[in-house]
Amino acid sequence: MKKIYPNASAALADVLFDGMLIAAGGFGLSGVPERLLEAIHDSGKTGLTFASNNAGIDNEGIGKLLRTRQVKKMISSYVGENKEFERQYLAGELEVEFCPQGTLAERLRAGGAGIPGFYTKTGVGTQVAEGKEVKRFNGEDYILEHGIFADLAIIKGWKADESGNLIFRKTARNFNHPAATAGKICVAEVEEIVPVGSLDPDAIHLPGIYVNRLIVGAPYDKKIEQRTVRQRETA
Repeated sequence: MKKIYPNASAALADVLFDGMLIAAGGFGLSGVPERLLEAIHDSGKTGLTFASNNAGIDNEGIGKLLRTRQVKKMISSYVGENKEFERQYLAGELEVEFCPQGTLAERLRAGGAGIPGFYTKTGVGTQVAEGKEVKRFNGEDYILEHGIFADLAIIKGWKADESGNLIFRKTARNFNHPAATAGKICVAEVEEIVPVGSLDPDAIHLPGIYVNRLIVGAPYDKKIEQRTVRQRETA
């Protein structure tokens, strides 16, 4: 099976369609599949739903797609760094399903494991529980959450071999692993692709069975989400 594609547009050419559900890895600006998001932006597809921890920042990551009104709905846990997200949500232009961070990770993992639903205490007695089934276990309430089964997963890795076995680098591991497993098709962008057998089997974070397509996205610019500086102390 051919897994390596020349660029993001080629890897997504026969996959994208209007109204699809996309699981996207990344946390803030760490581990964001930038090249794949740029290709989705350039495709012009609309009515998209993203299951992603956050929507990047203004005009970065999913933020680019918000600017062009290609996103209909976000399933997210943290959205505080994107002013356009805030504006669209408050104006009723963007549907948002807020989901506690751990619950979002588990919903993605459950989808990847073929589990349609699970019960959790997180959110019991809050707005998160509104409209959801509540069940008692051992005398305590739990709410039913549904697994996420995405049409497409897009993720960012550090290094992969030609068969798709993949390693994440440090905090970029975040939501990329569960997002990868939740998609019918998983497309990964990495900084380097090496021959099969080059990677230590014990170091593999995501087995190649989950990765359908691969591209090299490097080089990347290191972006800073919040730049904080202080005055240098005088001698």
